[in-house]
Amino acid sequence: MSFSPETFTIGVEEEYQIIHPQTRQLRSRAKAVLAKAQPTLGDQVTQEMYLSQIEIGTSICQTLQQVRLELQVLRGQVIAAAQKSDTRLVAAGTHPFSHWQDQHLTPTERYRGLETDFQQLTREQLIFGCHIHVGIPDQELAIQVMNRARPWLGALLALASNSPYWLGSDTGYASFRTEIWGRWPTAGIPQLFDSRADYDHLIQDLTAMGSIDDASKIYWDVRPSSHFDTLEFRVTDVCLTIDEAVLVAGLVRALVRTCALEAETNGPLPAIRPEIVQAAKWQAARFGLTQTLIDPLASRAVAAPSVIQQFLAYVRSSLEVYDDWDEVSGLANQVIQKGTGSARQRAAYQRAGKLEDVVDLLIRETAIGALIK
Repeated sequence: MSFSPETFTIGVEEEYQIIHPQTRQLRSRAKAVLAKAQPTLGDQVTQEMYLSQIEIGTSICQTLQQVRLELQVLRGQVIAAAQKSDTRLVAAGTHPFSHWQDQHLTPTERYRGLETDFQQLTREQLIFGCHIHVGIPDQELAIQVMNRARPWLGALLALASNSPYWLGSDTGYASFRTEIWGRWPTAGIPQLFDSRADYDHLIQDLTAMGSIDDASKIYWDVRPSSHFDTLEFRVTDVCLTIDEAVLVAGLVRALVRTCALEAETNGPLPAIRPEIVQAAKWQAARFGLTQTLIDPLASRAVAAPSVIQQFLAYVRSSLEVYDDWDEVSGLANQVIQKGTGSARQRAAYQRAGKLEDVVDLLIRETAIGALIK
């Protein structure tokens, strides 16, 4: 089957931190920021679990150029709204030193219900992610694409790793957000499914057992959306810069298209043990691009840039269909050369040994390219 370029749309959701401009601590001012931003952005900016965070969502986009412009406008508008509310905005998977104990849960039935159900897991859920939606109107195909995308989740995570610090300490991880998020019972890498019926049966069983209320409580790294005809990738930290968010969005769409073509032509599904896929993801969370990554197809550790180049080669034909190859490969090589968000945070700390300097870096880089008015 030949897919038209319009088949696979893109939507991006980003979760941001609200920061006190003097102390650089998280600040519970979501209501004030939303009051300034929503008259212009409407429901493209919403509340999140804590009052010290907000979320934006792009419109449905056909091109990476549209994704970039949407993020430039959305980041710019919420940064301006934050400034008018005597706060700043940061895109990072964790805050370098603010403590979850000092944060206030957003007082809605949804979040209170999560705290009742999950207790300490909810209270410590002070993390910030990026979700990429790719349109797939065929529900059966979405499951087959999910099966085939699993080996490359580690490479995506490594490129976007952006959370080395937690409660004032260097965790030793490039993405410690991944480790915090992974404690949830329905988080992590999904297992293989024979069909959409197989997936639906699992959701019915989990719901009947009382483990989840509905499919929206499935928090896998990639999942069929419960609200849209999309496959939703949730594996990465929120990206520090717009460039990195565009990179991840372009890679995810190309990955979906590549996997969809393989599924439609009954291409072989690589026989990779789930433990290998999990090990590849953990290696990415631990080191980002600073040491080795696991080549999931060969089940061996290799230099991180080699895995990224292998990933790029795998999706190249799909990137070329969208005329995205030059931009996406260039952005990937830029991250390899300059370091991930996590590496840049550590470099900022090493210059003077101050975590406040890390927050200042995050404030600056979050705003790069944003259209602030």
